[in-house]
Amino acid sequence: MKISWSLKSALARVIESIPPVIQIILAALASYSFAHFVLGHKNPLLAVTVTITTLGFTRDARPRRVIESALGIISGLFASELLVQVFGQGVWQMAVTLLICLLGARFITQSTSFALTVGIQAMFIQLLPLPAGGIWVRPLDGVVAAITSLLVTVLIPRNPKGLARKDASALFEVFLDSLESLRTALRDVDVKKADEILVQVRRTQPLVDNWRMSLDSAVAISRLSPFLQKQRYDLGAQLRLMRGMDLATRNLRVIVRRVDFLIRDGVARPYLADLIEQVLDASKTLSKSTENEEFLYEARSGYLEVIHQLDPKKFGIADQLREASVLLLLRPMLVDLLCATGMSEDDARDELPAV
Repeated sequence: MKISWSLKSALARVIESIPPVIQIILAALASYSFAHFVLGHKNPLLAVTVTITTLGFTRDARPRRVIESALGIISGLFASELLVQVFGQGVWQMAVTLLICLLGARFITQSTSFALTVGIQAMFIQLLPLPAGGIWVRPLDGVVAAITSLLVTVLIPRNPKGLARKDASALFEVFLDSLESLRTALRDVDVKKADEILVQVRRTQPLVDNWRMSLDSAVAISRLSPFLQKQRYDLGAQLRLMRGMDLATRNLRVIVRRVDFLIRDGVARPYLADLIEQVLDASKTLSKSTENEEFLYEARSGYLEVIHQLDPKKFGIADQLREASVLLLLRPMLVDLLCATGMSEDDARDELPAV
């Protein structure tokens, strides 16, 4: 198995992890301090472990996810304590506890990592000596951890808007590179390059999913966090941008497949290459809109110039079905890109020339 590692990517991961690491450290310290100094628990191990597990490094930092994770873990802790009281501690008891907790977690959610987390917390209760203060000390530590994690998520957010911008940049990089390669393939009648683009665009969905998850987290946190309320408008604009780019990317895959089939006849289509180049230029401008929304209007102007040309009769190919189909496939993609700039779908469709 090939192991891919580079210093650049490693440093990038470290820098990206600084906000969640700081958040986890502060939450763990707060959770431990409250359980130890306020509640008087001698060794609140679970107050720390549940906090770290609940927050984690996951991209999905929505308060709802934090609450769901914490409630699941706490339920597992309470169930484990009850099982210890019923069956006691030992080898077969550990097996029974693990069986019940793992199957119960799988019943609650489809997340395998969550089930394993519940199992690990259950093993802490099964294997560690009963703490002074009774059986509910450790589940109470879990409750403290859950509340702390939620408060930290809301009051000390992880710069979700910045993460969403990074995810947007990753998608735009592939989208722009695909358009540039598609232009070259059309101009040079390069079937091999068209095949390469097809492979590339088929891998864009995870990038879209990452962007969507980051934005969903940012929007959810902004509704509760007093520090992110001013960013709601920007996040809403970026959400529209993401939805438009998602649909545009899906349409680009279809276009690339059609072009890959079309150019196998060895005929150059410079007018199609020129149209793709215009879309590329406008999309480069659109990619800057995550930093400054004024670029949205400039990109919209570029897309409007392209969409007004998408009439097969204009290029004399109305009776050439194979060639006209590519031009017609560009129409929904341009509608999606105009929607990404903030235009309504009805207004964008009204810009299409009649065919």
